[in-house]
Amino acid sequence: MSIAEKYLKKQLYSEEFKRSFLEEKVKLDIEYRLEELKRDIQTHKSPEELIKKVDSIEQYLMSV
Repeated sequence: MSIAEKYLKKQLYSEEFKRSFLEEKVKLDIEYRLEELKRDIQTHKSPEELIKKVDSIEQYLMSV
């Protein structure tokens, strides 16, 4: 196990670190999903497909 892995494992015991880590993960996930949606809009995907993406993002947001 590398020094970085040991450090990360140790940090995961910190509630503040865990919360911050999860917040950043959620932000990145949302950003990725929105970029995907933007690409789909730019490539003129069907309204049904776009609505599915929006619904998926909405479900994700409700789950976090």
